[in-house]
Amino acid sequence: MQFNVPQFISIEDKIVGPFTAKQLGWLAIGGIIFLILWSMLDTSSLIITGLIDAVIFGALAFYKPYSQPLNKFLMSSVHFFFRPKIYVWKRNYDNIRAVPRNHLTNKKPKPIKKKVLKSDKIKEISKRLDGIRE
Repeated sequence: MQFNVPQFISIEDKIVGPFTAKQLGWLAIGGIIFLILWSMLDTSSLIITGLIDAVIFGALAFYKPYSQPLNKFLMSSVHFFFRPKIYVWKRNYDNIRAVPRNHLTNKKPKPIKKKVLKSDKIKEISKRLDGIRE
């Protein structure tokens, strides 16, 4: 049995031409703000604020830093700067014993003495091994 697995699930559906619903919403909000500014401001200040409005809402509609929408990126930045930082792990120095450096460098390692089996035990072990082999 075979099942079709959707491959491009991160791609949003296009609603009007090349625009998705979110892009169309951001552009509509920018257009509404521009119309409000048009009714309130004279021509020179309308051009300046209109350009600022177009840049802000154009970026919100189309710019995706680190493959996420700009509004989500900005909210994550605000949360990062204003929330307290949580430290998950801190080293506890109470249980650590301090050793001076000169103590470590001046000491030579002790040689390890090897245990040598007595000849009787060696003979007994060889007989057992010979018995297993036969």
